[in-house]
Amino acid sequence: MTDLRMFMDTYKAKLEERLFAAVQNEAIEPKLKEAMHYSLLAGGKRIRPLLLFATIDALRGDKNLGLHAASAVEMIHTYSLIHDDLPAMDDDDYRRGQLTSHKKFDEGTAILAGDALLTMAFSEIASDETINAEKRIKIVQRYAKNAGALGMVGGQQADLMGENRDLTLEELKSIHARKTGALLHASVYAGSVLGDATQEEQERLSVYAEQIGIAFQICDDILDVTGDTAKLGKETGSDEKKQKSTYPNLLTLEGAKKALNEHYALAIAALVDSGLKTDYLIGLADLIVKRDN
Repeated sequence: MTDLRMFMDTYKAKLEERLFAAVQNEAIEPKLKEAMHYSLLAGGKRIRPLLLFATIDALRGDKNLGLHAASAVEMIHTYSLIHDDLPAMDDDDYRRGQLTSHKKFDEGTAILAGDALLTMAFSEIASDETINAEKRIKIVQRYAKNAGALGMVGGQQADLMGENRDLTLEELKSIHARKTGALLHASVYAGSVLGDATQEEQERLSVYAEQIGIAFQICDDILDVTGDTAKLGKETGSDEKKQKSTYPNLLTLEGAKKALNEHYALAIAALVDSGLKTDYLIGLADLIVKRDN
């Protein structure tokens, strides 16, 4: 765990430095810049960037080549949180232990800060001269697909439509795979491109990403029932208030925990005998399923 912690601390620090620098442009309107920094630098687990770096490491590549792609995926994730918290969506007051963007500033500024981070993310990749144009295009295409109507945004729409309805397990899995899993999957994919994965390696990493994405959302569902508000940095019980179908709701709490362990096991199984250096990927999977926030 010491080595994993060192890896996480090192690359989170590199990421934070890059995120700050990317938004530190004198031409950005001051209030907009403040709102972008406010949410982007509010902490968080940085799981998506860390999965990207860990994937490059698994392929024995240069992790520093992933800095811009990692920054970009965190910008996309942060934009999605800003918009999810808005009154028209989840209507949350707190995120990561501080006021949500629209509560700290105003709804218009929050929307624009999210818009600015989303568009900046693609500039972040497109302008990365440390990797060749072919890799940049592959990553941009995957991020756009997985963050958009076929991925995260589509999953969020399905999630909204699923409120006050009894969803089937398959419907719930589909929502989770898009709303949460798609961007996690894109992070691992970007790492596989930057680490020059073979077709077989990419397929194994894809299975790992798919399963860990579902596990991540199941854990979120469980924490909404059992978690501590102080540790989570946001109110618990929101799924029940919105009458959302969740894994604990469909399978019971014990059934949800069993499903969490099953998807975790499938993720780890995909890495067995792969020839990859899997320490960090397995370590991050452990953190995802055992976290309390």
